[in-house]
Amino acid sequence: MRIERLRIFEVRLHLVHSFQTSSHRKSGLTHLLVAATDTDGRTGWGEIASPADPFYCSETTSTAFEIAIDYLVLHALDSDWDTPPELEASWAKIRGHEFTKAGFSGAAWDLHARTVDKPLASVLGGTRAEVVTGVSLGIEPTIDDLLTQVQHQVDAGYRRVKLKITPGWDVEPVAAVRAAYPDLDLHVDANGAYPDDDASAKVFTTLDGAGLIMIEQPYAPRDFLAHARLQSRIGTPVCLDESVVDIHDLHTMLALEAGRVLNIKISRMGGLTAARAAHDVAVDAGIPVWCGGMHEFGVGRAANVAISSLPGFTLPSDVSDSDKYYARDIIVPPVAAHDGVVTVPTGPGLGHDVDVHWVEQNTVRFYDSGDDTAA
Repeated sequence: MRIERLRIFEVRLHLVHSFQTSSHRKSGLTHLLVAATDTDGRTGWGEIASPADPFYCSETTSTAFEIAIDYLVLHALDSDWDTPPELEASWAKIRGHEFTKAGFSGAAWDLHARTVDKPLASVLGGTRAEVVTGVSLGIEPTIDDLLTQVQHQVDAGYRRVKLKITPGWDVEPVAAVRAAYPDLDLHVDANGAYPDDDASAKVFTTLDGAGLIMIEQPYAPRDFLAHARLQSRIGTPVCLDESVVDIHDLHTMLALEAGRVLNIKISRMGGLTAARAAHDVAVDAGIPVWCGGMHEFGVGRAANVAISSLPGFTLPSDVSDSDKYYARDIIVPPVAAHDGVVTVPTGPGLGHDVDVHWVEQNTVRFYDSGDDTAA
């Protein structure tokens, strides 16, 4: 197989409800879409879901656009391949830029699945027809506002709710939610906001009594030792996210016993091939995994659904309704959850059509290898 044309769309969509983490609040997102067309005219789609700001990771939308057109496009157009891992090997010498690679990996996997006329989930090795989903809630202005948001998600049938926390917004809001919803599967995510000190340890030992299913990424991404010390002190599983960028990080986590749960994000790990490999390693080690999200548009969200169909994804994944985030998504039909469950598509590739007209209406920058222009 050979890719003949690559298009990069920089697309901005507004969120229906603003979202705040430990680092910042956002009311809209700008992601890149990769459209890879082969010599037979088939097109596969991938999403580069890098944040606009360097808070979650060092990549941004701007760096991803430049790396995509300066490096990834050249490798993708210059390769003959039969399977996506073969194509991905062509850019292996490019260090970092996992989000950018993930967008091209996703386009290749979608194109490959369409070529063999099979669902993406199937070609990845998925075994589930349905995926149980959870939702992630940001930091709200007040605890009452947070409780209102939790009620909306419970009413919608979601089985698990994740709460973002940060120093000063942790023990009290979690206690309020737990008191209101004693049987709800609940976990917290700090996005590495806490220092490794006694005050933070006290917060997490207090949260250890809240009946959480996990405490996600309490400390800085590279601080495996701090996570290992915390895990040895509390019964609640520590889940690593930002810390595990590649398989070597996962082996470090396992060797140090720095966590008992893994959040697999396709974008963070550099694509579907790497995400599937992390799943396999975790399963062999007896570590449960789930698929985290980056507020993906429909292309990335559909890929998350596909990877979540693999057997090791035993915890609810962040693949909730498209309309929880966007009034109108870029795929048809949008991803939809019913009573907290998303049906895995059975059509070829992602199983959704991209609304190219809507994409173009919301595009702020564009690159096309066919005419070598950017606007």
